[in-house]
Amino acid sequence: MQAEDSFVSSRLENKRVKANRPAGLARKDRQFLSEAAFQSTIAVERARTERSDRPFVLMLVDVDVDSSETRLSVIESVMRVLQMSTRDTDIVGWYKNEEVAGVMFTELLSGDDSAAAVPTMLARVSNQLREQLPPSESKDVNISLHAYPEHYQRQLPDQPSNPTLYPDHSSRDRSRKTALMIKRIMDVAGSLLAMLVGAPLFAAIAIAIKLNSRGPVLFRQQRIGQHGRTFLLYKFRSMYDNSDASVHKQWFNKFLNGQGQRYPTNGNNGHGSFKMTNDPRVTRVGRFLRRTSLDELPQFLNVLKGDMSLVGPRPPIPYEVDEYEIWHRRRVLEAKPGITGLWQVSGRSRVAFDDMVRLDLRYVRNWTLWLDVKILCRTPKAVLKGEGAY
Repeated sequence: MQAEDSFVSSRLENKRVKANRPAGLARKDRQFLSEAAFQSTIAVERARTERSDRPFVLMLVDVDVDSSETRLSVIESVMRVLQMSTRDTDIVGWYKNEEVAGVMFTELLSGDDSAAAVPTMLARVSNQLREQLPPSESKDVNISLHAYPEHYQRQLPDQPSNPTLYPDHSSRDRSRKTALMIKRIMDVAGSLLAMLVGAPLFAAIAIAIKLNSRGPVLFRQQRIGQHGRTFLLYKFRSMYDNSDASVHKQWFNKFLNGQGQRYPTNGNNGHGSFKMTNDPRVTRVGRFLRRTSLDELPQFLNVLKGDMSLVGPRPPIPYEVDEYEIWHRRRVLEAKPGITGLWQVSGRSRVAFDDMVRLDLRYVRNWTLWLDVKILCRTPKAVLKGEGAY
């Protein structure tokens, strides 16, 4: 078997040189990228889309053939077709080495024009494959399309993000496998310890909530976790039961668009909190719980369940994510949400929305176990000072 695979790889390498030569519409210098280079380019194109707001479509051509010799022949035809039937600005290469070929149709127009172009692309490639391959082989070629950016408004709450568009995330997580396992052990051990030591405090808070207002002790709310998956977040109830969420929606829209009002805190009118300090929905006990962050304690249950981590970006509400710009969405894709994080120890509600997102992305980009430890060590001080907690 090894000899056969070696033979196939050798032939494929020789044929690849021919496939890269000009043919029909193919350019002489057109490159068919390696798996690593192609997956890296996907990440670059995502970043380009964030800046230009011009979407791209990733087309994958999967060759599902058992025979190595037949697979070689089909793959050669697929490579040739992709190079001949795509634009010079499109990017072709291996999504999965010698198994799944890919092409990125880049710099598309936003809106309906982009959607209308996708069937044309699919038809052109499909027709070329039918011409190049006999029917017995073309039936084993599967084509799929994946558009970026994804439409979260349509996906939530039932569908997470499309992992096909983020192969670099999978590669990154594989390289961090041991560190991520240790992070999970820290999450479980830390949560169990906090719940064991804090059991009397949990009971006292529950009694205070019941004595202060009618309703359940715990507040449950749908939130967005890593990769856009939804989960049920637990908090101690700090508002009157069945409070209207429209007040928060209006506040969030202004906050996200940079029009949020700074509310004075401790006599400071210029650098106060973006969060409302006199929310009429919050109970008397709830104000104390929010100011001391004690309302967040039940989230140790979320950490034990694996929905959250001790450290990470805060999990947003679905209607918040619906209003995100493309680059904002990275904060719910690239890391598991946490109870505390870089934002919480860097001013919390005194930080504007875009700056909050940048702090989350900086955490993701520079993540190490040591960074988690440093944030955890800084958290008690931030809680005691009540920085931005309202």
